[in-house]
Amino acid sequence: MIVDKLFKSVEENGHVCLGLDTDYEYIPDWYKNKYSTKAEAILNFNKSIIDATLDAVACYKVQIAYYEALGLEGLKAYSDTLKYIRQNDAIAIADIKRNDISKTAEMYAHGHFTGDFEADFITLNPYMGVNDSIEPFLSYVQNNEKGLFILVRTSNKGAKDFQYIADSEGTPLYETVGEKLNELALKNLGECGFSSVGAVVGCTNNEEGIALRKKISSMFLLIPGYGAQGGTAEDIKTYLINGNGAVVNSSRGILLAYKKVENGELNFAECARNEAVKMRDDIRNAIRN
Repeated sequence: MIVDKLFKSVEENGHVCLGLDTDYEYIPDWYKNKYSTKAEAILNFNKSIIDATLDAVACYKVQIAYYEALGLEGLKAYSDTLKYIRQNDAIAIADIKRNDISKTAEMYAHGHFTGDFEADFITLNPYMGVNDSIEPFLSYVQNNEKGLFILVRTSNKGAKDFQYIADSEGTPLYETVGEKLNELALKNLGECGFSSVGAVVGCTNNEEGIALRKKISSMFLLIPGYGAQGGTAEDIKTYLINGNGAVVNSSRGILLAYKKVENGELNFAECARNEAVKMRDDIRNAIRN
């Protein structure tokens, strides 16, 4: 299963998931001027970042919104970015957060697990129910070496609007969602002991996260909230099982690392690599201590 490849990548390259949420404004001016369109500049910027970080990150997450915003040219850059990641035998997560029912969900599965937008993992929103919004994707998990990261508990401030609503027994909604999804995960385990049906769990609110992790121990985690949102390497440590079982996303922190270095814009890819290595080593050191 694809989760076994991700597990091995974490063992070899560390826990960093590099988010290619590439805004045109992130690109240094000198580099923009080399290309005739925004989409072309973004694609080549991405390629440079990927080339520099292949041995320093576990996987790449491509957030589709940044590409959709540029129309058809942007979607081509999105497609070509995914292809470039996979051509380099790296793992591509398409951050699409799709959520729909029945036949529509089947079309989303087909559209993002095959063809021009094919990725290894995709993100999903489960709030229309397992049978409707998750089941149509499972045949690709079971038969086509694909994986899912399903929203369980996120790290944004608005998460408490719905995810923390408690039932009559005091159990928050995110825990109920997690337990339900863990049942699916148990049916799709890889050799590594984790499932290709994974979860998105923010690394903030640590005590809650520890309790949640125990309830979804079969799920490989995609963890946002590191760095700017307050998550630390020590926080990450508590979500790991024997040092593995999760990747930790960083987008702007790595893409814009060049802005923290004098004349860094001339070597933006090297700066991105250095930042990814620093994050990787911070997490590894936290695990060892």
